[in-house]
Amino acid sequence: MFLVHVSCHANAFRLCLSLNPLAPELCASCLCAWVLPALEPPHRDTYNRHSTIDNYKRRTIYKVACTNWKRTLIALNHDEPYPDPKSFEHNWVHRFDRFKLLRQFPIPERKHYTKFLFVRDPFVRLISAYRDKMQKYDQYFYDGYVRVILQRFKNQRNLTVNYNVARKQGLQPSFYNFIQYILDPQTETYEPFEPHWRQMHRLCHPCLIEYDLVGHQESLQEDAQELLTMLKLENDVKFPPSYENMTSADSVMDWFQSVPVEDRRKLYRIYEKDFQLFGYRRPTELLDD
Repeated sequence: MFLVHVSCHANAFRLCLSLNPLAPELCASCLCAWVLPALEPPHRDTYNRHSTIDNYKRRTIYKVACTNWKRTLIALNHDEPYPDPKSFEHNWVHRFDRFKLLRQFPIPERKHYTKFLFVRDPFVRLISAYRDKMQKYDQYFYDGYVRVILQRFKNQRNLTVNYNVARKQGLQPSFYNFIQYILDPQTETYEPFEPHWRQMHRLCHPCLIEYDLVGHQESLQEDAQELLTMLKLENDVKFPPSYENMTSADSVMDWFQSVPVEDRRKLYRIYEKDFQLFGYRRPTELLDD
């Protein structure tokens, strides 16, 4: 989620890229058990962790161009002429101290921001998370997830404690191992899914927050440019291009060949609300015999 301060009224920037028409019914029915507890303190804290850079405010959905949005917002926080967002190094922009927390701002001030959110096909987002965090892991993801998955689903023991050694040894879970981990009820026993593969609706609370714009990774450049145009920033900053090796929807079938159909259906049930709320079709080619 991103919140941007603009001088005009927020309604002037409302797009028809908003939530699927089914969303109100979903929020009123199948999501009600989830929405009501969201008013309790732990969920309020989640909302308060939306972070800011001065007048530009954001809430990240990982694996949906979050690096480039961080770069763009950091650039906009500089004096004009704004620097090229691509000039900010990848790891540098992800340091937590680059942003302030939304809870540091008075509640009345928070109401004067345009809120926008970019989403992605849920299964494509999972593939991207696997490629980034299971194949190109760092020490954090090796300790907390890769080793756990290798031990639980590949029965590998006496694993090295050093992620660099592990990568040199070619240690990594298969994509199916990753899906098994998500499907395993034990995974969320002690903590929620890691944000890179947590359901998008659990990260951005679409039934609690009225977004002014919901864009899509699949039309990222067009949607980002339209947003910058509406905010009268199209001549001031250019949204960075997508990576050439970005996971595409066309590759989904290849990735899921190793996943049994029944497990694909279980996975869909976990992410079904994301498909429905954000206008993504049910992938019948993966789920139906």
